[in-house]
Amino acid sequence: MEDTRAPRGLSAAAIAPVHHRGTNQSGMRDQNERLVLSLVRKNGSLAKSEIARMTGLSVQTVSVIMRELEEEGLLLRQTPQRGRVGQPSIPMALNPDGAYFIGLKIGRRSAELVLIDFLGNLRGMLQNSYRYPAPADILGFVGSGISRLRAGLTADQDRRIAGVGVAMPFELWNWADTAGAPREIMDQWRHRDIKADIQAQCRCPVYLQNDATAACGAELVFGQTGDLRDFVYFYIGAFAGGGVVLNGRLYSGTSGNAGALGSMPVPGPDGRPTQLIDVASLAMLEKALNARGIDANFLWTSPDEWQYAGPEVDAWFETAGAAIAYAIIASAAVIDFEAALIDGWMPEFARARLVAAVQKAILTIDVEGLSVPSVREGSVGIHARALGGASLPLSERFLVGATASSGGA
Repeated sequence: MEDTRAPRGLSAAAIAPVHHRGTNQSGMRDQNERLVLSLVRKNGSLAKSEIARMTGLSVQTVSVIMRELEEEGLLLRQTPQRGRVGQPSIPMALNPDGAYFIGLKIGRRSAELVLIDFLGNLRGMLQNSYRYPAPADILGFVGSGISRLRAGLTADQDRRIAGVGVAMPFELWNWADTAGAPREIMDQWRHRDIKADIQAQCRCPVYLQNDATAACGAELVFGQTGDLRDFVYFYIGAFAGGGVVLNGRLYSGTSGNAGALGSMPVPGPDGRPTQLIDVASLAMLEKALNARGIDANFLWTSPDEWQYAGPEVDAWFETAGAAIAYAIIASAAVIDFEAALIDGWMPEFARARLVAAVQKAILTIDVEGLSVPSVREGSVGIHARALGGASLPLSERFLVGATASSGGA
């Protein structure tokens, strides 16, 4: 009997094999190759018989696909597994050098470039901190940074760079006052097509996504989400944002702005409604520290090791935790999420403390009639937005049903 159960991490729709319905053969093969690569990524390594059982494709079809993927350098043979009657089973795994991807995060206080391999391993990273993002400076950083990252690759590795993914806040110009940036500089973003500008510097496709949504995509592709199918995701950086995963797929909506959790109304410290971004963002912590004459630059330059702890930090955890708790409960009233994941531009101990504050605050909220999601730490960490950028070409070109972006140029 055919096994129709979806393998871990993929929906039944995602694993449905592609059959000939008027499409050309190459299109069919491409989709089935993505299906095989997605299953191998989720499971570590698989033999052709296991993939055939999972997908409903014939063993012969799977053999052809895996042979082609091996010849293209995307799959590697593993040690044969003996002990059964007949030929030994030969698992196949992803080849780390099969493809490379570049991710760019354009933030309000810093930019990052990362280079990852086919497994998602970090092969190179560059960072640039600033008071505010200026388009000309960002493009200069991208041009020189990509050249530096490519210089560390062999010729074969370099030709396997499959795309550049850009993760940045949409409508960046609207945050001039909050970011403390000159309005004339921020207005330049209104008239720039940053994706086209970067494409002019690259020979491979460029993809674009909202930064917090991209971070959610990184959690989905590279994180430790286990069997989670539906979750809401919060990324706490200079500003708060997030993303939504439904049925194992990143949901970005028709405008690409679904999961704009920073704009969600929550009770403020005075009890009056405000937006999550005005309470739970690190920019609010920076403002409180600066008001006390404390240099808060460590928030941006040392995200893995905060250099100050005091009453301002304590107060921020309490208010931010309460605001995120309300946002989680409000989200759960719309969609029955299994979990809420929280990550951010902060050390691991700070992330754990924020999650604990959220869990405590949820206990004070009336949740009658709701199924409360479990609140967990994200697993990707401070570089989630840049890695989310890199996941865009990986997902668009090699996987099924993982993330969505505005597409390649």
